[in-house]
Amino acid sequence: MKVVILAGGFGTRISEETENKPKPMIHIGERPILWHLMKIYSSYGFNEFIILLGYKGYVIKEYFSNYFLHNSDVTFNLVENSLEIHQHENEPWKVTLIDTGINTMTGGRIKRAQKYLNNETFLLTYGDGLSDVNVQELVDFHNSHRGIITMTSVQPRGKYGNIRHKDNGLVTNFSEKPRGDGAWVNGGFFVCDIEVLDYIEGDQTVFEEEPLHDIVDKNKLFTYKHSGFWQCMDTLRDKKYLSELWEDKQASWKIWD
Repeated sequence: MKVVILAGGFGTRISEETENKPKPMIHIGERPILWHLMKIYSSYGFNEFIILLGYKGYVIKEYFSNYFLHNSDVTFNLVENSLEIHQHENEPWKVTLIDTGINTMTGGRIKRAQKYLNNETFLLTYGDGLSDVNVQELVDFHNSHRGIITMTSVQPRGKYGNIRHKDNGLVTNFSEKPRGDGAWVNGGFFVCDIEVLDYIEGDQTVFEEEPLHDIVDKNKLFTYKHSGFWQCMDTLRDKKYLSELWEDKQASWKIWD
């Protein structure tokens, strides 16, 4: 089963980081968030990736074309015009990079991957969110119903601390960064039957709008509730939070050795 990753947006809400690179290439620790995301899927044995490029997609192409240079100790012998790799990390990945256009919407980007999907069910996610969702359980849940798409739903952290108090102002409870208002929201991490592509008209189709609404109307969209860790990286504050978790060895999404 192939993993399709949306990696073409402009990342305007975190423009301080995306002036020179696409959002999936923002680093958490020493690696791009895209790498972390791929490691999650790889931990469950899903190693074929289709990455949908747009804004500054060449940066992602350069990263994979020189992957061993980014992750190895090397010696360049300029006299002999040779390269020696002293140690390196190999990943069991096959990565297809597709230029899907700068201004193409999410649905249009997904549609452009059709010829690489071999009419098979595929995994789909955004290139800016991390989670400890059990991908195999997600796939098993998808296979257990008769829908054509499964969406992982999550309850994001609230942005502010929650205070409970009495009328006289006495605080009875304070919770920093509690769950939000209790609502379940789209957390990405989809499983899609190939039929999903029939609901996407073209490049200007926003996947989260008409296609998903139409699939809901057909009673073909199911949700897999995930109550564990989930965090998207929309702002510098989000990046800082994820980086601190990684540096403190508290990264719940790190399910690999």
